[in-house]
Amino acid sequence: MTAYIIRRLLMMIPTLFGIMVLNFVIVQSAPGGPVESMVARLTDITSADATVRITGSGSDFGAKTDNQSALQSAYRGRRGLDPEIIERIEKMYGFDKPPLERFIQMISSYARFDFGESFFRNQRVVDLIWQTLPVTISLGLWTTLIVYLISIPLGIRKAIHDGSGFDIWTSWAIIIGYAIPSFLFAILLIILFAGGGYVQWFPIKGLVSDNFEELSAIGKIKDYFWHITLPVTAMVISGFASLTMLTKNCFLDEINKQYVLTARAKGLSERKVLYGHVFRNAMLIVIAGFPSAILRVLFTSALLIEIVFSLNGLGLLGYEAIINRDYPVIFGTLYIFTFLGLVFNLLGDLVYVAVDPRIDFERRAT
Repeated sequence: MTAYIIRRLLMMIPTLFGIMVLNFVIVQSAPGGPVESMVARLTDITSADATVRITGSGSDFGAKTDNQSALQSAYRGRRGLDPEIIERIEKMYGFDKPPLERFIQMISSYARFDFGESFFRNQRVVDLIWQTLPVTISLGLWTTLIVYLISIPLGIRKAIHDGSGFDIWTSWAIIIGYAIPSFLFAILLIILFAGGGYVQWFPIKGLVSDNFEELSAIGKIKDYFWHITLPVTAMVISGFASLTMLTKNCFLDEINKQYVLTARAKGLSERKVLYGHVFRNAMLIVIAGFPSAILRVLFTSALLIEIVFSLNGLGLLGYEAIINRDYPVIFGTLYIFTFLGLVFNLLGDLVYVAVDPRIDFERRAT
């Protein structure tokens, strides 16, 4: 198993490289970049005699000058920016170098987890990621935990009462939850419970209150759960459907196998058969998929939920970076998401082995 883990870790290197190459080409080919964005901002100045000058030296891809606020140039009416000014802007953002050189510099820096500095936030990308990552992980962990606590018992009960009235009406609820996106549930919850027209029981912005540091320990816990109630609820409603049906189908598949019939023929109680024999085999796929479930939540639901509730998470950071063409932040968040995805996939394999020791990835690899 150790050799398998080492091989998987080594495979992460070309995988990360290939994904970064593909996304670098796509992003660089998209119209409108940081240089065009800055030029557009400067040309929006309407004062005929507005003067601006650029100070500072250029930097590598993924970094910017230490004092971007000093960016200024000479602009008069509709005459546009002087070509020299545009060249200095390109140098400031590192776009005076060919794409291949910028990519090589980026990869060499990313190998050291050095993502450079944001073009527009005047902060190091790694600091921005560390500030926002706890929010995204918090949402993902709570959502995944609650989804499992709901889906596994519900899926087992649906399997036991397959075809009953309970199974039918819960299936309709699951279909509705699966069909409606999480961000629509989020908007509905805001309308109903966050001052959108009915009651205002919950806040609609941030993960904690402004006076969070002044609260007692118990007060901080209450304040935290008060803020995450609506975001997590929206993510759970749209997230438990597939896991519930997976649990039900796994149980139905195991219940019809020969060893279950043998256990019943020996006179074992139905509860002993279900939870002593069926449960472990049926839960193999469900439990082993826990790391992947967290990953799906982080990659999909969390992004839109963070935008709707103005939660300063990694998804919102990446979204704003795309809007502003903040390339260091775009590639930094992409790199982290990809790296986490590969790590969580490896953890999923390890959980498979822990749940069922009969699985031997080492033998399959040979």
